[in-house]
Amino acid sequence: MLGDARLLCWVLMPDHWHGLVELGEHDGLTLAMARFKSLVSRNVHAAIGMRHVWARGFHDRALRHDESVLTAARYIVTNPVRAGLVSRVGDYPYWNCAWL
Repeated sequence: MLGDARLLCWVLMPDHWHGLVELGEHDGLTLAMARFKSLVSRNVHAAIGMRHVWARGFHDRALRHDESVLTAARYIVTNPVRAGLVSRVGDYPYWNCAWL
Protein backbone atom coordinates (compact mmCIF):
# COMPACT_ATOMS: atom_id res chain seq x y z
CA MET A 1 0.00 0.00 0.00
CA LEU A 2 2.73 2.49 0.91
CA GLY A 3 5.54 1.10 -1.24
CA ASP A 4 8.25 -0.09 1.10
CA ALA A 5 6.89 1.97 4.01
CA ARG A 6 4.69 0.33 6.67
CA LEU A 7 1.63 1.74 8.38
CA LEU A 8 2.11 0.79 12.06
CA CYS A 9 -1.02 2.36 13.51
CA TRP A 10 -3.73 4.83 12.60
CA VAL A 11 -6.88 6.52 13.84
CA LEU A 12 -9.54 8.25 11.76
CA MET A 13 -10.97 11.24 13.58
CA PRO A 14 -14.10 13.12 12.43
CA ASP A 15 -12.05 15.74 10.57
CA HIS A 16 -8.54 14.30 10.19
CA TRP A 17 -6.41 11.15 10.19
CA HIS A 18 -3.35 10.24 12.28
CA GLY A 19 -0.91 7.54 11.27
CA LEU A 20 2.43 6.16 12.40
CA VAL A 21 4.46 5.24 9.32
CA GLU A 22 7.76 3.38 9.28
CA LEU A 23 9.64 4.45 6.17
CA GLY A 24 11.49 1.90 4.08
CA GLU A 25 14.76 2.34 2.24
CA HIS A 26 13.35 3.45 -1.11
CA ASP A 27 10.24 5.57 -0.64
CA GLY A 28 10.11 8.79 1.34
CA LEU A 29 7.18 10.06 3.36
CA THR A 30 5.83 12.28 0.57
CA LEU A 31 5.56 9.33 -1.84
CA ALA A 32 4.12 7.02 0.84
CA MET A 33 1.45 9.58 1.75
CA ALA A 34 0.60 10.24 -1.90
CA ARG A 35 0.05 6.50 -2.42
CA PHE A 36 -2.03 6.25 0.76
CA LYS A 37 -4.22 9.24 -0.11
CA SER A 38 -4.72 7.97 -3.65
CA LEU A 39 -5.77 4.50 -2.50
CA VAL A 40 -8.20 5.85 0.10
CA SER A 41 -9.63 8.40 -2.35
CA ARG A 42 -10.30 5.72 -4.98
CA ASN A 43 -12.06 3.52 -2.42
CA VAL A 44 -14.14 6.37 -1.00
CA HIS A 45 -15.12 7.49 -4.50
CA ALA A 46 -16.13 3.93 -5.46
CA ALA A 47 -18.14 3.50 -2.25
CA ILE A 48 -19.97 6.82 -1.97
CA GLY A 49 -19.01 8.93 -4.98
CA MET A 50 -17.06 11.55 -3.01
CA ARG A 51 -14.16 12.86 -5.07
CA HIS A 52 -12.32 15.19 -2.68
CA VAL A 53 -11.30 13.40 0.49
CA TRP A 54 -8.01 15.00 1.51
CA ALA A 55 -6.65 18.50 1.94
CA ARG A 56 -3.39 19.23 0.15
CA GLY A 57 -0.22 18.31 1.96
CA PHE A 58 0.15 16.81 5.42
CA HIS A 59 1.79 17.53 8.75
CA ASP A 60 4.53 15.24 9.96
CA ARG A 61 6.73 14.73 12.98
CA ALA A 62 9.70 12.40 13.04
CA LEU A 63 10.45 10.30 16.10
CA ARG A 64 13.88 10.77 17.61
CA HIS A 65 16.05 7.72 18.20
CA ASP A 66 15.39 7.95 21.94
CA GLU A 67 11.58 8.09 21.51
CA SER A 68 9.48 4.94 21.86
CA VAL A 69 7.48 3.83 18.83
CA LEU A 70 4.99 2.12 21.16
CA THR A 71 4.47 5.33 23.14
CA ALA A 72 3.83 7.21 19.90
CA ALA A 73 1.35 4.52 18.80
CA ARG A 74 -0.49 4.70 22.12
CA TYR A 75 -0.71 8.47 21.81
CA ILE A 76 -2.17 8.18 18.30
CA VAL A 77 -4.84 5.59 19.11
CA THR A 78 -5.94 7.44 22.26
CA ASN A 79 -6.81 10.59 20.29
CA PRO A 80 -10.56 9.76 20.36
CA VAL A 81 -10.42 9.48 24.17
CA ARG A 82 -8.62 12.82 24.55
CA ALA A 83 -11.13 14.40 22.14
CA GLY A 84 -14.00 13.17 24.31
CA LEU A 85 -15.50 10.97 21.60
CA VAL A 86 -15.31 7.81 23.73
CA SER A 87 -14.17 6.87 27.21
CA ARG A 88 -12.09 3.85 26.10
CA VAL A 89 -10.02 3.27 22.96
CA GLY A 90 -11.81 -0.02 22.31
CA ASP A 91 -15.13 1.81 22.04
CA TYR A 92 -13.94 3.77 19.00
CA PRO A 93 -14.30 1.80 15.74
CA TYR A 94 -11.94 3.67 13.41
CA TRP A 95 -8.40 2.70 14.40
CA ASN A 96 -5.91 -0.14 14.16
CA CYS A 97 -2.41 -0.92 15.37
CA ALA A 98 0.24 -3.45 14.32
CA TRP A 99 0.76 -4.55 17.92
CA LEU A 100 -2.73 -6.00 18.43
